[in-house]
Amino acid sequence: MTIAVYAGSFDPVTAGHLSVVRQAARLFGHVVVVVAVNPNKHSLLSADERMALVREAVRLHPNVTVARTEGLIVDFAREIGASVLLRGVRGATDAQFETELAQNNRALAPELSTLFLPAEAHLAEVSSSGLKERVARGEDVSAFCPPAVAAKLRERLAPSARSQP
Repeated sequence: MTIAVYAGSFDPVTAGHLSVVRQAARLFGHVVVVVAVNPNKHSLLSADERMALVREAVRLHPNVTVARTEGLIVDFAREIGASVLLRGVRGATDAQFETELAQNNRALAPELSTLFLPAEAHLAEVSSSGLKERVARGEDVSAFCPPAVAAKLRERLAPSARSQP
């Protein structure tokens, strides 16, 4: 069985991320969505919150599990016996960054292949930072993320939540 690793900060998980997960779940025997924790990066949501939101979002895919790591993704992939690293791409800017990352990963772990999966076209502009910005402006993001994510973001960022003592 081929194990694929789909890693990211998922701060928070978006409909675009989930589009990649759905494709991967059809292609691979087991997909591990890895919440990558970078102690030098400030995240809105804790690693535990991000993991819980991802677990809720992928619960209908029996071959998808969720994990976390603070180390290199290639090391995590080796530890679990994965052979594929998945990367989602939204457009040309993502493709350039992701290609550079894939080349770095290949230098570190030549036995791992990187596969780029585009999100569905209507989700190409959805990003975690964009979701947070929209919620902070009071906009509806229900088309761009699962309901639990929208609720968590409103709790943290909505203008009415910020104005309360």
